[in-house]
Amino acid sequence: MKQKETIAAIATAMGTAGISIIRISGKDAISITDRIFKAKNQKCLAFSKSHTIHYGYIMEEGYKIDEVLVLIMKAPNTYTKENIVEIDCHGGAMVTNRILQVVIRNGARLAEPGEFTKRAFLNGRLDLSQAEAVIDIIHAENEYALQSSMQQLSGNLRRKIEELRKQILLELSFLEAALDDPEHICLDGFSEKLSENIEKWSIELKKLLSTADTGRILREGVKTAIIGKPNAGKSSLLNLLAGQERAIVTEIAGTTRDVLEEQILLQGGLSLILMDTAGIHNSSDQVEKIGIEKAKASLYQADLILFVFDVSKGFSEEDKQIAELIEQKPVIILLNKIDLKEEWNLEDFEIKFPNLKDAVKIPFSAKKGIGLEQLQQRILSMFYQGAVSYNNEIFLTRARHKESIENAINSLFAVKESIACHMPEDFFSIDLMDAYEALGKIIGEAVEDDLVNTIFKEFCMGK
Repeated sequence: MKQKETIAAIATAMGTAGISIIRISGKDAISITDRIFKAKNQKCLAFSKSHTIHYGYIMEEGYKIDEVLVLIMKAPNTYTKENIVEIDCHGGAMVTNRILQVVIRNGARLAEPGEFTKRAFLNGRLDLSQAEAVIDIIHAENEYALQSSMQQLSGNLRRKIEELRKQILLELSFLEAALDDPEHICLDGFSEKLSENIEKWSIELKKLLSTADTGRILREGVKTAIIGKPNAGKSSLLNLLAGQERAIVTEIAGTTRDVLEEQILLQGGLSLILMDTAGIHNSSDQVEKIGIEKAKASLYQADLILFVFDVSKGFSEEDKQIAELIEQKPVIILLNKIDLKEEWNLEDFEIKFPNLKDAVKIPFSAKKGIGLEQLQQRILSMFYQGAVSYNNEIFLTRARHKESIENAINSLFAVKESIACHMPEDFFSIDLMDAYEALGKIIGEAVEDDLVNTIFKEFCMGK
């Protein structure tokens, strides 16, 4: 019933521009607008051609509310595949809300967050992965995220999943037919052929799965923990990368007591989520100990560690403790404060910390900006190495996509085990169907209503 109702919402941010847009979608979108819109030529909008713009006034009880442009788009060639009207009015909050209320009083209801895109999905205009790409485009923080989302919106992921599901369904259909009619359909050699196909599908799915971490980084940014002992220059590094004074910097050790986050954009278009942490050392201060524990927790969440080592102070037990914590993580070691000790010997560091011998080490000065460009280039090369380009490459950007792919791979593996154990063929069909349905969840086939509603709640009003 709700999908048959005509919905309306403000589709632009309030008070930030000279123009606002009220979007209306549904069977009665045009007739509702006809009741409140007076065109200069008096022409009825219902008889207007689709995708035309009309100039006039929004009226209520004989009074002009605002001078507007009205865009008419008729089903099915619209975003929602329903009739859509967009009213372009002046951008003031009062006039925009007034027009929206007039629309609602004349038969529309207020749209829920994401309901326009939800209708596009329910009406077959978009699959679920494309709908998720819409919200990712809106929230894109860098060029890589934007281009990746655009590729997903264009249907690259959908086409890949549909092709794999089609191949699985062909084998499943043949198997079911053979089980139903064994006298006319022979299964000789079927198991060997199915095993080969499963191997091929699994390789393709594992390749997709391998893009999940890169896809998350494209969408969210590189979680980067800045680690070091107290007063090593961690907060100075955060301020240098952020281009502003975000953290307090003093000569007093232990200034940072909590994890301070800042999102920045590198020149190469990559987002970093910087986490400035408390200095790791032995402390009896209760508040400082909590900060140190949070710093250690940040290590496990991080995609990248920036270990700030103070060359002017030399080695300490705290540095040794940090080195042990980070040896299994991607790490860049910044040999900080070289402006205070230019004759620093890199070999001394490698002798003291052999477990970090292969880690990237950059002579650095957070105070003077020495080594900043080298650091930025190194981060870009570590994560992308030129592999991410604006082409047709597919990346999994959502945790639920990754989970569905993993479930499909596990189901296909179960089929292979059944084949290896010479189980009856009807066992194959159960796991093949599980794989088929797991992949279907990515594009919205056989997906629960609760999941659909949860996804569209991420959207803003009017989208």
